[in-house]
Amino acid sequence: MPTSRTLLWSGLVAAAGGAVLCVLGWYGISGERFAERQLPYLASCTVPGAALIVAGAILVVTAYALPVRPPEPHGPRTAEDGPAAEDGPAMQETPPPSSDGPPLRVPGGTLAHRPDCPLITGKPEATEVGEAVLAPCPVCEPWPP
Repeated sequence: MPTSRTLLWSGLVAAAGGAVLCVLGWYGISGERFAERQLPYLASCTVPGAALIVAGAILVVTAYALPVRPPEPHGPRTAEDGPAAEDGPAMQETPPPSSDGPPLRVPGGTLAHRPDCPLITGKPEATEVGEAVLAPCPVCEPWPP
């Protein structure tokens, strides 16, 4: 979370600084009649200001695109800690899903899935496909092409 906050504020500061440079460049250009006298304002204010605005926008978008991971409540768990009494069924180790077995489907679904497909993992209502004609899941591809 601190990284995304740092990126967000860096992006906002860069975009604000770029906007200030663009306004200063525009003000300098507006006071000059001839193009050759406007070029220094373009080179020193407007172009760098526009670049800062683009860089700031990229930093802000990156800050929002980073995955947010909630902090661990009591620090990371290690194997030395052993099982804790407050651990409920969610913290117990479950065996990894297996793709051994018949294809599955959800009621009313139109796709056949492997038993370990992430789209049906944890859905107790998933049943075997049986004789139903279903399209293969594009994620787990239950049948060879």
